[in-house]
Amino acid sequence: MQDISWSDYQAFLAIAQAGQLARAARNAMVDATTMGRRLRRLESRLGTTLFEQTREGQILTPAGEALLAAVEQMARAAAAVDQTDPAQGIAGHVRISVSEGFGSWIVARHLGEFTARHPRLMVDLVASNGFLSPSRREADIAVLLSRPKAGPLIARKLSDYALRLYASPAYLAAHPAIASPADLLGHRLIGYIPDLLYAPELSYLADFHPALTADLRSSSILAQHRLLAAGSGVGVLPCFIGDADAGLVRVAAPHVIQRSFWLVMHRDTHKLQRIKACADWLTAIVAREKLALI
Repeated sequence: MQDISWSDYQAFLAIAQAGQLARAARNAMVDATTMGRRLRRLESRLGTTLFEQTREGQILTPAGEALLAAVEQMARAAAAVDQTDPAQGIAGHVRISVSEGFGSWIVARHLGEFTARHPRLMVDLVASNGFLSPSRREADIAVLLSRPKAGPLIARKLSDYALRLYASPAYLAAHPAIASPADLLGHRLIGYIPDLLYAPELSYLADFHPALTADLRSSSILAQHRLLAAGSGVGVLPCFIGDADAGLVRVAAPHVIQRSFWLVMHRDTHKLQRIKACADWLTAIVAREKLALI
């Protein structure tokens, strides 16, 4: 049998976990052509078909199921190899999955300081509309909006955070006064697109008043922030975004809702030095930002 690259096995594992070649390529941050080429090369060298193509994606063949068990064991063994040399410091690669707002407004501001202390550590900050899964090895660490109910995971609460209603002074000056959430009825509201919510905890407006629905909607909290700053309406922001923008003011100021961040890691790898260091650092920066979060 010809020598097989570990990257080809990793491609196979990514497709098996994602269920679709294109999704696996996005998760691995490579193009689908590269992912497909690696799979075809692996199948050629093994002399077998590993997936059946369906309308929904890739389904493992019996040969693929047998290989998956072996490759998962190989992946666990590879992950258990800690690359830390006490003389040179922490090294390796860590991928962190966080929400778009938290990643952009909190984590990104401190990440350079962390990597400066650990120059041999490569960090991927995936701050997007959705989360990568530690249980499927898509990320080493994820900061989620709820505690996972199942999976081979270690989870602990990272912090609570507050959300309030915000608008620009220009918008407020041109529209009726808002003393309570009920006064928002008839105002132009900004929020998420309901069928594109990647977590139910992002459904904010109903927490202020059950009859509120957004008229101007975006899947991005950063886009919603820009819409509010431009005077396009009233909407909900985490306080660490809304209070940091001097061009926005709190609306119906006494009213506030709360959500939580959860730090989640795979139980097989959470004790690795590079992952533990990142988790401890995230915990530390959240403690430093506590006043901004609540």
